[in-house]
Amino acid sequence: MSTLSATPDVALAAEFIALEADLLDSRDYAAWLALWVPDGKYVVPVNPDETNYEDMLNYAYDDAAMRDMRVRRLTSGESMSAAHAGRTLRSVSRFRLLGQNDRGDLLVRSAQQLIEYKFNRHRTYAANVEWALRPEGESFRIVEKVVRLLNGGDALAGITFLL
Repeated sequence: MSTLSATPDVALAAEFIALEADLLDSRDYAAWLALWVPDGKYVVPVNPDETNYEDMLNYAYDDAAMRDMRVRRLTSGESMSAAHAGRTLRSVSRFRLLGQNDRGDLLVRSAQQLIEYKFNRHRTYAANVEWALRPEGESFRIVEKVVRLLNGGDALAGITFLL
């Protein structure tokens, strides 16, 4: 059993991840975009076991420009799927420090359960989320967020929110 999960960095990372979830549920997309390093990647692979994102099919493989464009579509009403954006509530849990990469970024895995309410119906999305978080002052910036949906290979309804 690893002792890494008992370090204070896990608690700080969990607090940061909870903040990110709250910003998304509150639709505070400007603050959400500010959490990222400029070259950060937001990835939602179709195959939840995939590790080669560049060469495979993804629901999202976003750099800063694509994250910004995705937010503009969600907030402008220009996208058909965003015309009636669902309301969301995220629960994040089971935070585990996996280590650090060679740049000193914390590698964290957590669980996420997201409930969407739209058209008088609830949908639930469950995922394992992997994070690379760069320490910055008393907080972090997101270097990479990989959302591995449990049902990633299934046909998904139009998702009108950020995972």
